[in-house]
Amino acid sequence: MEQENRSLADLAAEIDDWLAAQKDFVNADQFAGILRTLLRLAKDNAERGDLKILNRALQELRRAFSIFAPYRHVRKVSIFGSTRVKESDPYYHLARSFAEELARAGLMVITGAGPGIMQAGHEGAGREKSFGVNIRLPSVQDANPFIRNDPKLMNFHFFFTRKLMFVKEADAVAIFPGGFGTHDELLESITLAQTGKTHLVPIILMDIPGGTYWSRWQEFLREDVVSRGYITEKEMSFFRIATSADAAVQEIQKFYRNFHSYRFVKHDLVIRLNYPPSPELIERLNRDFADILKDGKVQQTEPLPAEADDPGKLHLHRLRMRFNREDYARLRQMIDVINAEELSDDAEPIVPERRQTKSDAELSGE
Repeated sequence: MEQENRSLADLAAEIDDWLAAQKDFVNADQFAGILRTLLRLAKDNAERGDLKILNRALQELRRAFSIFAPYRHVRKVSIFGSTRVKESDPYYHLARSFAEELARAGLMVITGAGPGIMQAGHEGAGREKSFGVNIRLPSVQDANPFIRNDPKLMNFHFFFTRKLMFVKEADAVAIFPGGFGTHDELLESITLAQTGKTHLVPIILMDIPGGTYWSRWQEFLREDVVSRGYITEKEMSFFRIATSADAAVQEIQKFYRNFHSYRFVKHDLVIRLNYPPSPELIERLNRDFADILKDGKVQQTEPLPAEADDPGKLHLHRLRMRFNREDYARLRQMIDVINAEELSDDAEPIVPERRQTKSDAELSGE
């Protein structure tokens, strides 16, 4: 045991020496941290079953990261819904049409690789614009023909690694009617937004014209959840209901009309915009959203020094504020106000571009 501890100590010293020698390797500290965690696992004499979980999860995430990496600059929409929807079903046609419109607008689709709504999403978007995020289950089923054998098809053993990729890579989430799994994915998307554990994105509940699937669910929330104080009315703003492909795509485009992305820099929230904010907009934000400011005011700012690690976004305009990190529903409403500002006549059309994810910001040490 003494020899083993000495060997681990020697390895730890080698990691420290390696890190000290890295001058231009911006992520060296993260790799060193991962290696130190592995050494601690060895020192803890972690059980084999725990190590197998960690090893498999790390392998799955590494492969998924490498598949998504070439497409980080493209905005993507995660689509959820029932696997039991038949190709003749109106919801299948709606999902296929929605995915087709997304692809036409320059966005990509992320969905499972099975039948039903997932297949409709891949069929509509086409192979080149699709990612398949499959889950291995005891009842093995082959991937649908529209994503089968595609290099962007991933197979996951764990639900939690699969869900992480759905959330991490999504710039919008569309939920079609479905069963337990669909509701799990919907409620997790809303919960992550509510708690600030992921960046705010459009969450769109898709229904056919005259359909009541989501409207009745919304009534349940208001009559039996909001009324009891379990959630607030403002938290209903995390999602929208759309009854056509065009309306859903327009909702996503509207969300990124002026708003581009945000990140935290120490205690400040930096909101990045496609167009410069007017003095009138800044005045309105300070007046109408004073309740979510911890102190100070919303101010226009130049890129902060900590943002130098993201050079592709330094050209964007910025607002800086001391957000209370609690009222994400109000922050969602603030984004709506930012996007509703009237733009000048010479404003250029927005080219869909990938935001920086929260995990990327966390990797930069904030």
